[in-house]
Amino acid sequence: MIHNTQIFVHDEVREFHLTNAQVSYIFRVNDQGKLLHLYYGAAVADRDDFGYLVEMQRRTTAACPIDGNHSYSLEHLRQEFPEYGTSDYRMPAVSIVQSNGSRITDFKFAGYRVESGKPALTDLPASYVDSADEAQTLSIDLVDDLTGATVTLLYTIFADIPVIARSVRVTNEGTEPFDIERLMSLSVDLPDDDYVSTQLTGSWARERSIIRHHLHPGIQQIGSLRGSASGHVHNPAIALARPDANEQQGDVIGVAFVYSGNFEAHVEVDSFSVSRVQMGIADHGFTWHLEPGESFQSPEAILAFSPKGYNGMSQAFHDLVRRHVLRGPWRDKERPILINNWEATYFNFDEDKLIAIASKAKEAGVELFVLDDGWFGQRNGDTAGLGDWTPNAERLPDGMNGLAERINDMGMMFGLWFEPEMVNKDSDMYRNHPEWALNTPGRHMSQSRNQYVLNFANQEVVDNVFEQMSKVLSSANISYIKWDMNRYITEAYDASRGVKQQGEVFHRYILGMYQLNARLLEAFPDLIIEGCASGGGRFDLGMLCYSPQIWTSDDTDAVERMSIQYGTSMFYPLSSMGSHVSIVPNHQTNRVTTLTTRSNVAMFGTFGYELDLAKLSAEEFREVRHDVAFFKQYREVIHTGDFYRLISPFESDPRDSGKMAWMVVSQDKRTAIVGDYALLQHPMSPFSRLYLQGLDSEAQYEVSVFGGASSIAGMEFSGDELMHVGMIDSDASTGSSSGEVSDANDLGESHDFDSRLFVLNAR
Repeated sequence: MIHNTQIFVHDEVREFHLTNAQVSYIFRVNDQGKLLHLYYGAAVADRDDFGYLVEMQRRTTAACPIDGNHSYSLEHLRQEFPEYGTSDYRMPAVSIVQSNGSRITDFKFAGYRVESGKPALTDLPASYVDSADEAQTLSIDLVDDLTGATVTLLYTIFADIPVIARSVRVTNEGTEPFDIERLMSLSVDLPDDDYVSTQLTGSWARERSIIRHHLHPGIQQIGSLRGSASGHVHNPAIALARPDANEQQGDVIGVAFVYSGNFEAHVEVDSFSVSRVQMGIADHGFTWHLEPGESFQSPEAILAFSPKGYNGMSQAFHDLVRRHVLRGPWRDKERPILINNWEATYFNFDEDKLIAIASKAKEAGVELFVLDDGWFGQRNGDTAGLGDWTPNAERLPDGMNGLAERINDMGMMFGLWFEPEMVNKDSDMYRNHPEWALNTPGRHMSQSRNQYVLNFANQEVVDNVFEQMSKVLSSANISYIKWDMNRYITEAYDASRGVKQQGEVFHRYILGMYQLNARLLEAFPDLIIEGCASGGGRFDLGMLCYSPQIWTSDDTDAVERMSIQYGTSMFYPLSSMGSHVSIVPNHQTNRVTTLTTRSNVAMFGTFGYELDLAKLSAEEFREVRHDVAFFKQYREVIHTGDFYRLISPFESDPRDSGKMAWMVVSQDKRTAIVGDYALLQHPMSPFSRLYLQGLDSEAQYEVSVFGGASSIAGMEFSGDELMHVGMIDSDASTGSSSGEVSDANDLGESHDFDSRLFVLNAR
């Protein structure tokens, strides 16, 4: 029987078992003081001794650190905190360069502590609990006697979700300085390699595509060396699933990083099929100098397990984010529907044009108006003004407060765009402080988008930007800021520090960025910060500690967004995804899709608009009003319900079903919303059924359809039927298979990229 206790400690065999009736994580200390990993997976009943899980035998060519013992080699033991060079040749969790140049360490167990709740991490975002009974934390101390280096491994297991948070703290308790050159926040040795790895990979405007491959011998790794962002290319999260796993069933392990800078996540499969999973700060370009008495805290990594397939793993992360990562009043409050002026005006606006856009949006029921780039300094294009956060008097003659008051008087909230980490050379900030831009002495400065990166590793820079932003935010009733960041770091060098600390610049930059976020939220606790890094370049758990929502991608094309939002949902909840309806032809793809489909995709996120509603037809504007009302009615379900991926745009064959589908189910299972999307239409397509998930099997659900027609509108089905028999719909508008058509006009009812939303309400 599984007990409610979360951490069992068996002192007599020095064994630790973290469990919460959903997951178990077990390791022990061996006679040499090393931590050996024993088990991670579905919850198992505790027992006095799991020592039978230690697998060890003599193997030819193995190096053996115990004289006379030819069976004991760290190369063939599964460990919790591996080191290189004392018989283990795999990638280590730690590497420390000592004053004599040696990198050899020998960390041994020195003690442990168990406490209720979860301690905060110094200067870093991390998951948290509201009350001590929501989690327990195990701290394990390891000491390297020769150097005095002390490592503390932190394990927090949450009470009612299958999630464990991991991090590492290193303290120099010796007499000589040393440099950390590698420190993984998490290392787990799995007993075999029979896993399919999932990564979220892409680029700007096509972020987080789902890529899968079976593990193979050697190292398979993703990461980012872009400095200012966790990255458009590889998201800091991976999943390992058994080959028979799908969205609904099978064991899946997920690992995600609570960090927004350079990272690496890798799996190393050795010659005996053991899989070492590690995640942490990328070691290329990283060193951290510790004088005696100083400490370094690694960012946090999150480990989740589900026997219920990829959806189950995703829901574990979604629950974690909504309850233990997001914070402040906007964790639980309904987010406002917004309109952003960027694609409507770009830099070509004045106050009256903005008011006209806001007025029409208010008429549609939109709740927040956001003024994007161009409101500050001499910002008439992208070559000037960044760094000078003062309102442009020509565009805003009555200042920021004048515009904000006009917006507020309509009954709307007011928001503002910032890109606080960047500077243009054509700015007062750069003219006065060129040394504040990151640049290596004697080297050329690379530009991107006509801008340069401020040195947020320099406290003076962070203080200046905070003062400028605070002055603007204090000058008017500003409820929201869109925090943009539009380029990566090059020529990284911290002119405010000496030679020994140049390996710290990337991490200190991210710490400075986190500090600025935290200070702004402390000064303006009701502020919504929507994260953005050229779209989704910083969509990670670290930013979600400050931003309850993140702009998912600069690509607002509805068809592209199906894939982007689908991939993002692997680790991040719908409530975190900034998703808007934009103009057509789309500004990124030049594709034309219906207003209905653009809305039906954007509904599965925070919802908003990136266009001038006054330029729509009367019929389109009526549809917008209807869409806004629909989202207001169901946004609590969308943002707090359980999300299920049904048909993948990455795996669906357009010649077959040609569909993509997902759904969300309210926590009480009384309401569900299904998004049903056609991709490319084909004549004489086969019959298809949509198998739903997560419903109450005994409930009767009445079906209504939004944004299209359906042959099953108004009908009732049991949850059992909808999940096991499937939802059968003969309407032609989504690639139907209804049989004969009555005339030529019927052939025109189906189009590429049609969509509908089905709403199921339990009777």
